[in-house]
Amino acid sequence: MLTKKRFEEILRLLDEKGTVTLQELKESLGTSESTIRRDLTTLHNSGKLVKVFGGAISANAHYRTRDIEVIDRKELNKEEKLKIARYSANLIRQDDFVYLDAGTTTGYMIDFIQTKEATFVTNGVIHAQRLAAAGFHVILIGGELKSSTEAVVGSEALLHLQRYHFTVGFWGTNGVNHTSGFSTPDNNEAMIKQIAMEQTRRAYVLCDHSKFGQISTVTFGDLRRAAIITDRVDIQEYKNLENLIILDKQ
Repeated sequence: MLTKKRFEEILRLLDEKGTVTLQELKESLGTSESTIRRDLTTLHNSGKLVKVFGGAISANAHYRTRDIEVIDRKELNKEEKLKIARYSANLIRQDDFVYLDAGTTTGYMIDFIQTKEATFVTNGVIHAQRLAAAGFHVILIGGELKSSTEAVVGSEALLHLQRYHFTVGFWGTNGVNHTSGFSTPDNNEAMIKQIAMEQTRRAYVLCDHSKFGQISTVTFGDLRRAAIITDRVDIQEYKNLENLIILDKQ
């Protein structure tokens, strides 16, 4: 296939799907991965698409590079977040060793947690304060404080997390995307999320419908790594994910 025709087909697929993987392009174009990578680089440099790890996204896709301040995020889709938080809190069992990621939806979980026998580890400073005030056994990991998300990050926090083995964990995310997985704007926070998730037996990502199809700058997990708890899914291509828990269907 001529280069111009490959470019047209790549852009057609992106217009149709929003994201596309290298494997999908190999099957559709019948050409080598190295050729496709060169094509994506050329189209990226010309502003026709955004090249990401493992594929590409449409230049018109929703792409987030910065975190919104916690005080502003708390009221976004609040009713949906509360519904997700209530359901998620009921997944905590007696004597669980729980990882609770910093974030607004995970923070809403605290008011709904029933069992007092579980132990909680978190990188969220406010989460730790609220858990302790409610009488839970809580461990706050040490490290550098990121003010915009009130989360502890950095190399000391990573070393701290690698000592633990969690029975269950709950994470927030800025984006859920077939190509980029779970993603967040900050590299340091992404590393904390990734390591904690790798140390967890039962992992859940909590996200309202607005996060599907979104992409942030740093991936912290594959979509298959955790069950996704959401209020609903509006984008058709995400409705068939096997690990979805859609609460509007409950």
